[in-house]
Amino acid sequence: MKSGGSSYAVPSKKRWRGLVIGVLGLVILSMLVPLVFLLGLHNGFQSPGYASEQSSASNPIRGFIKDTPDQSEGDQSRHVDDLVRRLAPSLSQDIFKKSLRESEKETISSGTKQDYILKKGVSTPAMKVPQSSPNPSKVSAGGAVHITKDMNNVDESGKQCELKFGSYCIWSREHKEEMKDSLVKKLKDQLFVARAYFPTIAKLPAQDKLSRELKQNIQELEKIFSESTTDADLPPQVEKKLKRIEAVIAKAKTFPVDCNNVDKKLRQIYDMTEDEANFHMKQSAFLYQLAVQTMPKSLHCLSMRLTVEYFKSSRDMELSSTEKYTDPALQHYVIFSNNLLASSVVINSTVMHAKDSANQVFHVLTNAQNYYAMKLWFIRNTYEEATVRVLNIEQLSSENNIHVSLPVEFRVSFHSLDNSSPMAQIRTEYLSTFSNSHYLLPQIFQNLKKVVVLDDDVVVQKDLSDLWSLNMGGKVNGAVQLCSVKLDILKSYLGEKSFHKNSCVWMSGLNVIDLDKWRELDLTEKHQALVKELSRQGPSGAVALRASLLVFQDLIHVLGDSWALSGLGHDYRLDIQAIKGAAVLHYNGNMKPWLELGIPKYKHYWRNFWNQDEQFLSDCNVSL
Repeated sequence: MKSGGSSYAVPSKKRWRGLVIGVLGLVILSMLVPLVFLLGLHNGFQSPGYASEQSSASNPIRGFIKDTPDQSEGDQSRHVDDLVRRLAPSLSQDIFKKSLRESEKETISSGTKQDYILKKGVSTPAMKVPQSSPNPSKVSAGGAVHITKDMNNVDESGKQCELKFGSYCIWSREHKEEMKDSLVKKLKDQLFVARAYFPTIAKLPAQDKLSRELKQNIQELEKIFSESTTDADLPPQVEKKLKRIEAVIAKAKTFPVDCNNVDKKLRQIYDMTEDEANFHMKQSAFLYQLAVQTMPKSLHCLSMRLTVEYFKSSRDMELSSTEKYTDPALQHYVIFSNNLLASSVVINSTVMHAKDSANQVFHVLTNAQNYYAMKLWFIRNTYEEATVRVLNIEQLSSENNIHVSLPVEFRVSFHSLDNSSPMAQIRTEYLSTFSNSHYLLPQIFQNLKKVVVLDDDVVVQKDLSDLWSLNMGGKVNGAVQLCSVKLDILKSYLGEKSFHKNSCVWMSGLNVIDLDKWRELDLTEKHQALVKELSRQGPSGAVALRASLLVFQDLIHVLGDSWALSGLGHDYRLDIQAIKGAAVLHYNGNMKPWLELGIPKYKHYWRNFWNQDEQFLSDCNVSL
């Protein structure tokens, strides 16, 4: 019996010894991990297989919300700045225009694709807008131009917001909600004052009771603010707490205190609050840009479902109308798009207002990712008697050695004086122009003499057949002009190339292209040479804008303003009668009609022309 008892005792002791060692190890580890984070040593650790910059870029949201206990608001603000710079190529393309001083010759300094302030060849990150310079000019990664004229009487707050964050400021002003937080603000004011007086009161002898009261009230208010942002969130009897802290502060003010300490504390709180406000402004602007640049989940689902269905279905579904594709007697429309629903709306609105849809042929040029989804969509959906053809632009571009790109937009902000106001107002416009892929048109459509190019963010409201009998007088590109932005405003940005300073900027969206004249002048070759020349002058995200404006100079046939109205993607104050009278509505800007952030009062013009009965729309919960 003894030998049996001892045989079980030894393993039992070993088990207990192992458990004790394991518990001690966990205790030591639990102490080391917080210490590592407090000392900031974790910043030196890298994920296996990825560099730190790559991991941040691949998951911007994770990097954006990352926060450590000892991270100040200034550190958070710098973190957001770094993140915005990393995401610059995917954000909206912004350029801040140069001042119009004739004596100044400003250049774009070389650097990475970010926003830059242009001033005598010195580049500075665009988020740092110097207060001393009345004429900041910026160029961004994508290439839009922001212009400020030399004006002293400008609303400073509006200027700073729009120069820093662009169209986000327009959107935030229109959607600003008045918070009911008057009581919260009163409590915060008292909290700040209590914090300012507490260090001094705590040092006074024989005032331990008052010091404890101040500390208790501060802790109570801090707990309230951790759970409340509006008056409705405040707990009951909060007014009694307000009166109690006011009484404690009044008592603290009766004692002699060092005013310098109080002043220093209040200034510190003010600076902290200002940094916090700036941080949240940048955070909101970043999330806005993320929202307008991201394809909605429902539309992505639609494209993926259609692609899968295409390969599951029979190839016999494909329709054959090759003779129409190259018939120059028909009306040929070209659409560059990666957005299936948007291109469908363009075609549907054009066909529904056409006198004879049988003469219409639509060529949709998309990328490889959306090619099969679009093919199946336009097989399943017919548009009266019109013919729709889908082309893979990546395949066409590889054959012609040209980089694939879709129509691009550039934001231009500038100060303009309104007769009704002595203050200079900021005006923002979005210039839409041809991309490199547009210069493949003569090669792709070798048998055609004329085409009409439509952007995928337009809606047609009238018959466009008159464009085919248009006498262009030897010009190549029939386009609507935007005379609020003239080439003279962009002269320092366009460089030393000759141009007519009073010429207006032309817009894409609705363009009548004479392909015969294009081939005669060899504009594709001239464009490629100009792009190479401009690229050698220094990095710039707006080479497409500069090249297009210069290539088509003196080759623009101006269409009447009634043909197209732009601004429905950024301007909240368009005239309703002008909208109803325009043949084409152009949603240029960030707030596209298929996005949740689209301007609500303009959405129904677009929504009227998408097929809501399609089964795939219901399956992917597409409801715009």
